[in-house]
Amino acid sequence: MTTILILYASLGAGHLNAAKALTEAFLNYPDVEVLTQDALEYASAIYRSSITQIYKQLSERIPTLYKAIYEGTDGDDVEESLDGNLSVARLEFPFFRKLEDLVTETNPNIIISVQQIPSRLIQLLKQKNNLSTPHYVVVTDAIAHSSWLNYEIDAYFLPSEIGVNMLIQRGANPERLHVTGIPIKSEVLEPKNKKEMRSRYNIPLDQPVITVFGGGLNPQRIKIILTDFLTVSTPLTLAIIAGRSDTLLDAIEDLTDTEQVKFVKLGSINYVDDMIVASDLIITKAGGLITSEILARGVPMVIIDPIPGQEEQNADVISASGAGIQIRLPEMVAQTVMYLLNYPERLAQMRQAALATGKPNAAHNIASFILNDVHSKGEESFVK
Repeated sequence: MTTILILYASLGAGHLNAAKALTEAFLNYPDVEVLTQDALEYASAIYRSSITQIYKQLSERIPTLYKAIYEGTDGDDVEESLDGNLSVARLEFPFFRKLEDLVTETNPNIIISVQQIPSRLIQLLKQKNNLSTPHYVVVTDAIAHSSWLNYEIDAYFLPSEIGVNMLIQRGANPERLHVTGIPIKSEVLEPKNKKEMRSRYNIPLDQPVITVFGGGLNPQRIKIILTDFLTVSTPLTLAIIAGRSDTLLDAIEDLTDTEQVKFVKLGSINYVDDMIVASDLIITKAGGLITSEILARGVPMVIIDPIPGQEEQNADVISASGAGIQIRLPEMVAQTVMYLLNYPERLAQMRQAALATGKPNAAHNIASFILNDVHSKGEESFVK
């Protein structure tokens, strides 16, 4: 039995969802046991509360300061970054004694980190306890910040070629860098039909469907975007998914159907992939997981209000690929969407770019690589 410990940190939903996708992929293999844990659950209460609140307050309320810190701490030299991250781990370690207990008690054959905090702590544990356990890192940002880099890492799995190239330019070992994409749920591999998905959720079949993923966006800015659509002369459906936002649906309560525009207002749903398939175009911010799921389905994006730092870089990579357009002003979103709808050849090019950029097999490819890497010396291959 091969025991795998997957560690993430609950700072945003993306790391958890990536860990879940990896867990699902590993469980397709025989004689594999997976333990998926939030590293912050093994931190002291004061550390857990502090880091969570700092991240939330900076990213949501003071984004310019968050960006300044993010970019200011992104080192250009790999050796300096490695030493710096090890020093940070030494400072954090007293707050993570329970994490050491977890590793000792589970004694995993493989450790996978899906966030920077557990990654740097595991490197310290390996040095401190003289562990030889293979340690892999799954990067969930299009461009890896230097805080992802640590000693004692067997391989890094990255979303994009540009991210790999940037790390190589900084001095990273190219043999340990692998472009796989971000692990996403296997549901994206299931054949689905746009017409069937629309019929299932009573969405009109004969007009464009624009879906807005609004969970991480400012409700008032979403309202500006939706209000601008009310003046268009083209029949269309606007599907708004509030997700984790508990104020968005209230903010747009007074927006109602017109002769041309139909609203579909949804809260938190468990059929996100179905709605992606049903859509002609999606308006979203640039979270690594949701954009990876959208790319895997080949749906063009209009990106608005990415979190400064990693999401801005995600948006840059998507825009550069041709799969999306990044818009700064909410007042320009409806105009941009209508332009794309009026030029179907441009929209078709964006669909092809999305399909070319998307990596729906990321989770399986990462799982098969890791298992074969660990078991390659004289043991049976795990690749199916």
